[in-house]
Amino acid sequence: MQPTCDNSGLIPVETALEALLSQAIGVTGTEAVDLNNALGRVLAQDIHSQIDVPPFNASAMDGYAFNSADIDYAVPCPISQRIAAGQQSSTVLAQGSAARIFTGAPLPDGADSVVMQEACSVQDNHVTLPENIKAGQFVRPRGCHVSQGAVILVHGTKLGPAAIALAASTGINNFTVYRRLKVALLTTGNELIEPGLPLKSGQIYNTNQYMLANMLTTLNCEVTSIGPVVDDAAAIKSALEQTARSCDVILSSGGVSVGDEDHIKAVVEALGKLDLWRIRIKPGKPLAFGHVLGKPFIGLPGNPVSSFVTFCLFARPFILKSQGLTQTAAKSYPVVTDFEQSRPDNRREYKRVSLVTNQNGQILAQPHGSQDSATLISTSHSDGLLCVPEGVTFKPGEVLQFTPYSELLS
Repeated sequence: MQPTCDNSGLIPVETALEALLSQAIGVTGTEAVDLNNALGRVLAQDIHSQIDVPPFNASAMDGYAFNSADIDYAVPCPISQRIAAGQQSSTVLAQGSAARIFTGAPLPDGADSVVMQEACSVQDNHVTLPENIKAGQFVRPRGCHVSQGAVILVHGTKLGPAAIALAASTGINNFTVYRRLKVALLTTGNELIEPGLPLKSGQIYNTNQYMLANMLTTLNCEVTSIGPVVDDAAAIKSALEQTARSCDVILSSGGVSVGDEDHIKAVVEALGKLDLWRIRIKPGKPLAFGHVLGKPFIGLPGNPVSSFVTFCLFARPFILKSQGLTQTAAKSYPVVTDFEQSRPDNRREYKRVSLVTNQNGQILAQPHGSQDSATLISTSHSDGLLCVPEGVTFKPGEVLQFTPYSELLS
């Protein structure tokens, strides 16, 4: 890749994101939720295991439990008892005997090993065990997975299915979590009309409200949608004043550029302050961040793809940190490009790309359709965003960082 100089004067992506996150203040209110209602919530305190897991020495196989120091492998030994999962062994293992045992069942006292049933031969209630058995094999010792009192989930963790199952396995049936973040979503534009209504000349359907509302819902926010509000400074001022009273964060779409009908910047400055504006990014340059009546405000561009990309890269981590999460960065991965860029751009570009596998089994990134900031189909039908650093050119075969939508939309 060949870098070039950049004289745009726009705010670099890293600088903007760092400044944005420095202003994110986590919610402090908490509530209790049970296992059925914990998905996606953020832990407000560490979770400690209430028990050892497993709570007893357990068999890892269907087979026969025995004492490895007490068996004559050359002679069939009697089967003294049968133990299924959920059943306690009735007695201490008789000397020189084996217990028929099943996966997950507790070993009887005196047993230290298990041999799988496929390796044994059984006749007349006696079992012949194979030689050269390793003592302790196929046994899950008490507490080998989790020790009683150990921290299994830390404060600031987002609860997914695996984390909830882990807590349940230790006897936890409820969690103390942060309350949901309240986000007011404001869309602006004279041209916007609700889907389902007939379009008139000059109108377009209001897509951003539904895209952003669902992205916020995916992040477990409590969303209040307002708009579309007409491109009028007084109307936008009134809407912002109203929303600031009852939310934690204000998110808007449209009206943040420099046109005569773009009033967001001036209104935000009149009601508070604007900390960031115009980022060195493509698509999405006119991103704005500030405060309205003391509430954080993020102004996204009106073009749907610009709004989508800037939400993923800026609004999402800000919201996650405000929710109390300790991990806000989406994971990205190196991928090989299957296209070239012969002309450098002075902005960092996030291309919508699809991943394809060539005949050699190599995964390659290809741009999906038009990269125009109003072309939603390229977002819907692609796999993620490919980061093309500012001021570079490259040939096919270059390695760039790719972030899948599965990381950006959760």
